[in-house]
Amino acid sequence: MDSIDGRRPAGLYHDGFTYMTVLVLVVVTGIALIGVSRYWRTVIQRDLEEELLFRGNQIRKGIESYYNAGTNDYNKYPSGMADLLKDPRFPAIRRHLRKLYTDPFSRDGKWGMVFGRNGRLIGVYSTNDGRPMKTANFSLENETFQNKEKYSDWKFVYYPSSTTLKK
Repeated sequence: MDSIDGRRPAGLYHDGFTYMTVLVLVVVTGIALIGVSRYWRTVIQRDLEEELLFRGNQIRKGIESYYNAGTNDYNKYPSGMADLLKDPRFPAIRRHLRKLYTDPFSRDGKWGMVFGRNGRLIGVYSTNDGRPMKTANFSLENETFQNKEKYSDWKFVYYPSSTTLKK
């Protein structure tokens, strides 16, 4: 508010102060949101890695169950994932997986397949080439994943042990 002589009274020099305060708050809020988004991205990636390990191991265990239920050498491994849901070698319904798990890192949910020499399914892997956060401290069944560069290097393959081969 101007006085009659055109000068401002003392103490009323606040033009732009509120504007600068709002700008500083916007910048500080933006920086905080960037930090929060990085944190949540890390949390989500770790959760997806855990889910990948769980699902891949379930499929590996399903392949193991299928292998151990077989009677002849050729059909020891399944021909595909559908055989794990309903084993075609038995007249009654026999399941080695409760459901077909999808790859949590791929958009379409499809796994990469690992086939043995006879063309039968021996394992799966993620088709994602992203860099894993987890590179150490894996369980015994996943110890081969140590220091792998990509998720697609994590191969969930069932290899029968020497005691299983003697059966």
